[in-house]
Amino acid sequence: MRSTDEARPRRRGPVGPPEDLSTRARIRDAAILRFAREGFGASVRAIAADAEVSPALVLHHFGSKDGLRAACDEHVLATVRTTKHDVMADAAAMSPMSGWFAQVEEFAPAVGYALRSLQAGGAMARAFVDHMVADAAGYVREAVAAGVLVPSRDEEARARYLVLSAMGAMLLSLTLDPPEHPDDLAAATRRHVDAVALPTLELYTEGLLASRRMLDEYLLYVGDPPRDEDAASA
Repeated sequence: MRSTDEARPRRRGPVGPPEDLSTRARIRDAAILRFAREGFGASVRAIAADAEVSPALVLHHFGSKDGLRAACDEHVLATVRTTKHDVMADAAAMSPMSGWFAQVEEFAPAVGYALRSLQAGGAMARAFVDHMVADAAGYVREAVAAGVLVPSRDEEARARYLVLSAMGAMLLSLTLDPPEHPDDLAAATRRHVDAVALPTLELYTEGLLASRRMLDEYLLYVGDPPRDEDAASA
């Protein structure tokens, strides 16, 4: 039998080796990591120092700090979209999945960046989450078609729940158990994944409720919701 590394091509995380990147991409990746560690209050000067360029060159490539953040949003969303799609494709092909769990640290900058976006709130955070939900709906539909996931009565609502529950759980976990040092973001992400992987997969694979009663009663309720006067007289 081939090893996992031989069976599945290695995917690179959201921040690649500096020698593989253009100047623009190197600045963007430095910004993702700096924002993930410190939040969006991080300065252009600090990001420029991380990327080993001048602040003027950052502004030359991205126009402003908001322009830089927009580019980071786009790249992180693309990373999440591609990774989730590849995970579902591997599951459909019955390829070994253990390699994905071994690569958690590679995606820590994207995870940290996404959580900082939630913490920041505002229009950009809402747009970021909406994009994640739209992407999730797409790869979930593909996974249903491939037989990896069971269909839902409302695929859009399920995709939104999956995104919000996953990001909310991780945000709470890293808030209660933050890295001792910003550079330990990968270790904190690993602790979270190790803590939730078993219960999450068990819940999604084997279910939680022993009967359909609660679901059936809810479906009856939303099919014929009680009127105000009925509720008042109950």
